[in-house]
Amino acid sequence: MKKQSNLSRLMEYAEKHKILTYLSWVLSVTSALLALVPFGYIWLIIHDILEVSPEFPQAGNVTRYGWSAVLFAVISVVVYISALMCSHISAFRVAANIRKELMRHITTLPLGVTEKYGSGKLRRIVNSSSAATETYLAHRLPDKAGAIATPIGLLFLLLAFDWRLGLLSLVPVALGFLIMMKMTGKDMAQRMEQYQNSLSDMSNEAVEYVRGIPVVKTFGQTIFSFKRFKDSIDNYEKWVIAYTKALRLPMMFYTTAINGVFAFLIAGGILFTRGGVTNELLLNLIFYIVITPVIGTTLTKIMFMSEDALIVSDAINRIDEVLYEKPLSESPVNNIPSDYSIALEHVTYSYDGEKKALNDVSMRIKQGETIALVGASGGGKTTLANIVTRFFDPVEGRVLIGNMDIRDIPKETLMNKVSFVFQNSRLIKASILENVRLAKPGATREEITHALKAAQCLDIIEKLPNGIDTVVGTNGVYLSGGEQQRIAIARAILKNAPILILDEATAFADPDNEVLIQQALSALSKGKTVIMIAHRLSSITDTDCIYVLQDGKIAESGTHSKLIERNGIFTRMWKNYSEAAEWRIAKEAKA
Repeated sequence: MKKQSNLSRLMEYAEKHKILTYLSWVLSVTSALLALVPFGYIWLIIHDILEVSPEFPQAGNVTRYGWSAVLFAVISVVVYISALMCSHISAFRVAANIRKELMRHITTLPLGVTEKYGSGKLRRIVNSSSAATETYLAHRLPDKAGAIATPIGLLFLLLAFDWRLGLLSLVPVALGFLIMMKMTGKDMAQRMEQYQNSLSDMSNEAVEYVRGIPVVKTFGQTIFSFKRFKDSIDNYEKWVIAYTKALRLPMMFYTTAINGVFAFLIAGGILFTRGGVTNELLLNLIFYIVITPVIGTTLTKIMFMSEDALIVSDAINRIDEVLYEKPLSESPVNNIPSDYSIALEHVTYSYDGEKKALNDVSMRIKQGETIALVGASGGGKTTLANIVTRFFDPVEGRVLIGNMDIRDIPKETLMNKVSFVFQNSRLIKASILENVRLAKPGATREEITHALKAAQCLDIIEKLPNGIDTVVGTNGVYLSGGEQQRIAIARAILKNAPILILDEATAFADPDNEVLIQQALSALSKGKTVIMIAHRLSSITDTDCIYVLQDGKIAESGTHSKLIERNGIFTRMWKNYSEAAEWRIAKEAKA
């Protein structure tokens, strides 16, 4: 199958505006040819002056020729502006449609795919790559049409008056063009890909660094503690310096070639005037000296267009890379589970296709049971919870809710049956009411107030200037991590889904907030099937079953008392946790 050109790929997004893109080329070509007409009048002006020299006042047509040149120059500018208006309208529509399609597609992708790319890289693809297509369509393509028309018109002018001087003017053009082809060939395309990769890596690591600033400040560390971020900066620095040095000589020769046309003309003038200077030769020599700078400008435009073509080609490849990612399959039938028990049957998952985050995991959770997932970081706890909620599908095995494979349950139905409270819940820049209403768009004010009360949020509402109508993040209104967590719990209470996932819901809460959050979670968990991910082992002693995950496998399972009796991994974890808690209490008592 023949690969689509970049232009045809972009025109798929232009819809009815693609005609404006083509019209912009026609107008740009017209503008480029009109811009050459003043040079013809310049030749006529020089001709009239030389004809009457030294009686210059007798050159009566100079003023008329001059105003004619100005008129065509103004018309050329107006036509060019019209070309840009057409190209910009089409380009903006293309960029907007690309962003819309990317965002629509990203929302259908499993969480594992978005984690693979990283938020920084995805944001760069959505914003920067689509912006590159806008620049290409709005400026470069119309300029390219004009830049192609200009040499054709110039060739006619250069050969029309004195073909010998015309050919001499084309020698540096040919040299510059050959050097330019060398600089913008396949090697340049590979370098451009490396450049974009290094930028994406740096963007990703920058996002992670910014997220980790609180940790840096808390522990008095420096940027060097984020080795990956520093390495990405160093990698970008090395690449840019090496790339610049590689192009130093070709660029120097290119600049010399396109600006050396005067040397060729002067040499030609000396050669052609050995038999004496004629008015005609002098006229043509002066005219060629005036017009040849256009050649250098045109070639430079073409060079930058070639570079932009590589940029937009790389941008389209990156856009397509995301669009080619397969979304989760959707069930055509609105299947509803018979109950809300959960079962994992021989589930295996890997983020990178090599190391298994989950390895042949099987478990059963009865409806209404509360189970806890514990273990060291990287053991697979969050991955297991994400598999249950179908943030991504297992590589092997299956997940059942009410004896129904979750792949047979429509996404919207599944999401309506599951609530989440993450360890670092975020609120959008909107009122408290709107933040809670996200869980149930049709909820009344009374329902939202009831959910906030159940989530122990009344003390938060009372101190806000406009109560539940206060917009978070404006006029100095900000909430602590624990307060944001309670608002997130209110959102989950309002949703009232039968399955509840708690991922370290009290991880960042201070003691006062932790008590309130635990009370809110107790209200939220009643009658629901609950999966808890916890590091604070004291919060899971009453759960129906505790699963200890290690290296993606279930190492132990059972109630708290049975696991303690077994004297295995959980017993050691409990001992370490208890000693740490006793040390903290002793430390506080001493203080």
